[in-house]
Amino acid sequence: QVQLVESGGGLVQAGASLRLSCAASGRTFYTYVMGWFRQCPGKEREFVGYISRSGGTNYADSVKGRFTISRDNAKNTVYLQMNSLKPEDTAVYYCAVNPAKYGSSSWRGDYWGQGTQVTVSS
Repeated sequence: QVQLVESGGGLVQAGASLRLSCAASGRTFYTYVMGWFRQCPGKEREFVGYISRSGGTNYADSVKGRFTISRDNAKNTVYLQMNSLKPEDTAVYYCAVNPAKYGSSSWRGDYWGQGTQVTVSS
């Protein structure tokens, strides 16, 4: 069982930056692909990006160039640096272990965090 704890969310104005953290329990963090997702009320969970075991990254078009995912295996932590935030980035942000896509837009993961709220005001 892996526990994930997200932190760093908050209320910011448009154009600001935030850095989210996701701390994982256990000793095998370095073997995981780590993903970030977000969800607005009444909407499906949306892919934000992921970082591979070797540090390669992939992002949704909506955040490409503004968001950066990194990881610190010594701290069992993955980060989501969010710059130039927009009101449409408002959501609960989740991290996940080994995310995998199924269907056209659905995702599953081995483990999920509890989420952290990000609110961007205009």
